[in-house]
Amino acid sequence: MTLSLTLIVPCYREASRLAPDRFLEFLDATAGTGLLFVDDGSDDDTPRVLRELATRRPARIEVLTLPRNYGKGEAVRRGLLAAMERPTDLVGFWDADLSTPLALVEDFRALFEARPDTAWVLGSRWRGLGRDIERNALRHYLSRIFATVVSAVLRLAVYDTQCGAKVFRSAPVLRTVLADPFASRWVFDVEMLARLVREYRSGRGPDPAMVTYELPLIRWHHDGRSHLR
Repeated sequence: MTLSLTLIVPCYREASRLAPDRFLEFLDATAGTGLLFVDDGSDDDTPRVLRELATRRPARIEVLTLPRNYGKGEAVRRGLLAAMERPTDLVGFWDADLSTPLALVEDFRALFEARPDTAWVLGSRWRGLGRDIERNALRHYLSRIFATVVSAVLRLAVYDTQCGAKVFRSAPVLRTVLADPFASRWVFDVEMLARLVREYRSGRGPDPAMVTYELPLIRWHHDGRSHLR
């Protein structure tokens, strides 16, 4: 039986680069998946674009509008919590620029189905033979330094903490991880991992290294219009 999935797509000033047709094509080709767009207080045409998109697939697209701009971390946190209020096996978030192609969503779902003990699957931008990964060189090297420091601090061998494609099993531990707002607007991914490590290493769960899986992406292209500076 295919696991159901709700994907959160955080949006802030995305009107000029959002590709509605690509999301619709994905939904039409994929069963058991819903989209929850979170408008993070955009002051451009993003709210209108999202409302129109939702009307085209009302049973599978929802829009959550935040009253002001809180930052990506809070938009993702609120979106995930909202998604967990409805019946769904998996929840996750995906960058609105689709630097990670939506077609790869099925790779994440298949991994959960093949590995019932897996709780979190993190997209990983590992450049290797047979992979089409295009990253800004400076960002890549800064990311490697950052990930090395995070791995040492958390004592968790994570290669890529900041990829905007992550899927989680909808479970009580995820609610605990998301219970409080994040301190950072952008590196909230690391806070999520730190909270998971704290919960599981306190004796309330398995070794986090055994339930968290990094999935090497076969394609990822950097979008030069990213809001992150």
